[in-house]
Amino acid sequence: MRLLLMSDTHLPKRAKALPEPLLAELPRADVVFHAGDWVDTATLDLLESRSARLVAVYGNNDGPGLRARLPEVARAELGGLRFGVVHETGASQGREARCAARFPDLDVLVFGHSHIPWDTTAATGLRLLNPGSPTDRRRQPYCTYMAATVDAGALTDVELHRLPRR
Repeated sequence: MRLLLMSDTHLPKRAKALPEPLLAELPRADVVFHAGDWVDTATLDLLESRSARLVAVYGNNDGPGLRARLPEVARAELGGLRFGVVHETGASQGREARCAARFPDLDVLVFGHSHIPWDTTAATGLRLLNPGSPTDRRRQPYCTYMAATVDAGALTDVELHRLPRR
């Protein structure tokens, strides 16, 4: 099962559209994750129409229209793994322990907010993934997104994709 992970798209404030390399990945993905800060409903409409399955949440920059359509926390069981999505997880220091305590029933937590790619594992085994942002790199060298595979109850081939500079 192929997964596509993104967050913090901030359209149309940070970019006019999602990058073509990311859009090209949509048909290949069995499940698309978006960890919030869409800003516009058009991006949600686009991902809903082009994704086989979308697991998504709203972020702190998302207004009433998005909050009416998306939860603060989303959960999905995929290939024997329990996934969660949330926008904010707080400061980087202590993140693993804090998230493991908040989400003891998950195997993988996808989050956003910082625009900083993140891939760590808590002492409990909870995998934390932040795909960065495909449209707003902030202080990062590249805009990014992630892809991964669920195979035989395991998360494999987690890869951070760097997008060409605009």
